[in-house]
Amino acid sequence: MFELIKSGGIMMFPLILSSVIAVAIIIERFMSLRVGKVVPAEDIERARKLAGSSKLQDAQVDELRNSSLMGRVLATGLESRELPRHIMKENVEEAGRHAVQELERYLPALGTVVTIAPMMGLLGTVLGMIGVFSAINAAGVGNPQQMAGGISEALITTVAGLLIAIITLVFERYFKAKVDGYVATMEREALRLIEIANSNRKTMPAMPAGAAARPAPAVAASTAQQRPAPAAGTPPARGGRPA
Repeated sequence: MFELIKSGGIMMFPLILSSVIAVAIIIERFMSLRVGKVVPAEDIERARKLAGSSKLQDAQVDELRNSSLMGRVLATGLESRELPRHIMKENVEEAGRHAVQELERYLPALGTVVTIAPMMGLLGTVLGMIGVFSAINAAGVGNPQQMAGGISEALITTVAGLLIAIITLVFERYFKAKVDGYVATMEREALRLIEIANSNRKTMPAMPAGAAARPAPAVAASTAQQRPAPAAGTPPARGGRPA
């Protein structure tokens, strides 16, 4: 293996370094993008129960926020459940953008490895061919060993660059698809949480009217106060008896 790397020339060292970086990122993303760490089902159920509860404690929201990325987004929605729906939705969307950045961490680095690995392999090919033509220029075509060494250097770096790029590209696309699935789940659960919070807000009893409102006076008393007294000498109404 060492002889193969040595025969690949100087460009094998940056290719090995890029492959080590890619392997480290792949392992880290496998550990970080687990379902139980991003969108655990128990956090979703807990958030739904808290959204439908009339009493919400800060400790419950903090526990949900620290449990997972999904819990962080849903906790933001729970904190904003007393606000209007559009403000609550904006807060949840902002938390979701931060969660997406967390999910896509180091994926641009994988994309960089995918891009530069074939280019470094091509550069190794060019350097190998330069060595071949330099050997031909110095000793002619009578030394096939030097020519074979240059061609071998060119082929090894090309194969190494393409192999690193292909493997890294497979994992990069896999992680991007996984992130897209998580984002769709977060959006769906966040909208459901908003609807539950709004429904719970509508079903809460309305506040009683102000206690300062005074009852209307009795109709009979008001009528008696407003009826004028009869003048002296006025005949009684029809059907009545004289005093």
